[in-house]
Amino acid sequence: MRFFEVLAHEGEEVLEKTAPSLDQVLRTNSINFTLWAFLALGILTIISMLYRQKSERVKYFLFGAFLVVALANTIYLSGSTIYLNQQSKTGGPIHWHADFEIWNCGEEINIKDPQGFSNKTGEEVVHEHNDKRMHFEGVLLDLHDASLSHFFESLGGSMSNTHLTIPTNSGLLTMKDGDLCKGQKANFQVFVYSTKGDTFFQQKLTDNPKDYIISPQSNIPPGDCVIVELDEPKDRTDKLCNFYKVAVLKGELKERLP
Repeated sequence: MRFFEVLAHEGEEVLEKTAPSLDQVLRTNSINFTLWAFLALGILTIISMLYRQKSERVKYFLFGAFLVVALANTIYLSGSTIYLNQQSKTGGPIHWHADFEIWNCGEEINIKDPQGFSNKTGEEVVHEHNDKRMHFEGVLLDLHDASLSHFFESLGGSMSNTHLTIPTNSGLLTMKDGDLCKGQKANFQVFVYSTKGDTFFQQKLTDNPKDYIISPQSNIPPGDCVIVELDEPKDRTDKLCNFYKVAVLKGELKERLP
């Protein structure tokens, strides 16, 4: 679910906020709960040091307090993990990848560089590491969370069947049906390379490309190579992700032509 904050003046940037998902809420709560637990344990430690000459009753109280805080934190962390895995559509954590390239009128476009220490653009579970690779790492509560549109939304952009908006180092970039490339109207198109055995093939996604679910693979290949293009209408693309190119050069893959 997405909430939109639209600024009052025309021409100003539209900001979007994504409502936190269940896994994000539980992860945040787990961190907060653990921090509070450490704080409580620290306070109890200080109290026990200040009152070295303690009666048996005080000793039992402090021991019980230590035990309750530690057990409560452990139970919450374990319980939230078990609950999250039970709600998962994949039966637990996954580690899926797909490579991608974005081409706007023949020019390759890069996602904005990661900010901060996390070295990722996007969310905890769905993100990119400035490596032109879709990372789906964690618990998926809905298979749609592994779709192309969800990936670009997680980066702070959006995707429909006729447009793509992505964050770049120069700001938001939008590619859509009807935009001009070299003075000619262009189409928004999505192609996917997949593998079968030691061969690979491409398909053009003509039916709801935004809802395409990536292949459940960790390595590329056999994981997907997704090519997003704004260009003249065509049935096939001549673009190919780097790891597929390497596999071809090594003789590990050969293309299966239609």
